[in-house]
Amino acid sequence: MSAVGGPDAELLGRVFLTRVLEPGDEAGGRWVRELGVDAVVRRLRERGDPLPGVSRRRWAGLLARAERAEPREDLAVARDAGVRFVGPGSPQWPGQLDDLGDARPLGLWVRGGADLRMWALRSVAVVGARACTEYGAHMAATLSAGLAERGWIVVSGGAYGIDGAAHRGVLGAGGATVAVLACGVDRPYPRGHAGLIGRIAEQGLVIGELPPGDHPTQSRFILRNRVIAALTRGTVVVEAAHRSGSLVTARAARRLGRHTMGVPGPATSGLSAGVHELLRQDAVLVTDAAEVVELVGAMGELAPERRGPVLPRDLLGPAVRQVLAALPGRGTARPGEIALAAQTTPDDAIARLYELRALGYVERHGDGWKLTRQAMISVRDGPGPR
Repeated sequence: MSAVGGPDAELLGRVFLTRVLEPGDEAGGRWVRELGVDAVVRRLRERGDPLPGVSRRRWAGLLARAERAEPREDLAVARDAGVRFVGPGSPQWPGQLDDLGDARPLGLWVRGGADLRMWALRSVAVVGARACTEYGAHMAATLSAGLAERGWIVVSGGAYGIDGAAHRGVLGAGGATVAVLACGVDRPYPRGHAGLIGRIAEQGLVIGELPPGDHPTQSRFILRNRVIAALTRGTVVVEAAHRSGSLVTARAARRLGRHTMGVPGPATSGLSAGVHELLRQDAVLVTDAAEVVELVGAMGELAPERRGPVLPRDLLGPAVRQVLAALPGRGTARPGEIALAAQTTPDDAIARLYELRALGYVERHGDGWKLTRQAMISVRDGPGPR
């Protein structure tokens, strides 16, 4: 497909249709698939009969939009803002967006110099509540920074709350991030994130389906989420109430066969209730970047085994630990009593006791043996017999 400087009919037609059709319009996607871009544009330009499956009233609305659409002007405005249009068939088109079927974007407006297709191949969505807690913001930022350090691209929606924390975590780690907007990429929203979105465009990518200057609406936010889900290998939700829009992203990811993950929060937090509901279904619980990569990455990219600190007692052999556990907490015990409690022979118990004495765990008092202070601390703080 031609670049912005020399657009062909296909590109102009798709740019035209981004002014006429709303994102995710499956009827429009079906027209494009069955009739082709040129035929759909021609029918709209020439004010022909309604296309299949559309009412007269809706057709009139589409014709009114078509009258105002100026694709060459949109491309010129985009070029001046450092924005390019990427459509299906372009070398930079992410093929995974085709999984959306007739709801696939007509094309994407892209701000930033990176190759969108290559970045999307190794990307993860991190989304969540706008009105997040400090815990949620911390988890989103640290998890996203960890993903960036492992060479993964973090995709989010540029919104306040979890989205912003995820983007900032990546930028702080010197990584790459993509913001998917529900408005024209030349007019960042929310306005309070204009600086952040500008940084993302410099260090990463800002993308969206809507042409330059277009504004966001509630429905556009919801429909934007399907692009986030389709673009990435998996979606991580960090804090979300039962009716959170980020759950729409998670459900879209699940329908598309992508991995769905959730970061747990306090059981009493309403902002984590939606995440917990996802985890009760088929989402996977994750707590850091390593666990996310284990799920979405290549075979063998395993998260480290989770365990507590190694204590001196952990370094003892099983038979020695069994004898150590058989000594009473207070006072002394004879070898025969210790052997009985440890389920071994008196001779074996004596041999193990002398090993423990050399290590400073026990001491002998006449015919009996007792724990030292060091052993008492180890037994109190360490795990039980294994």
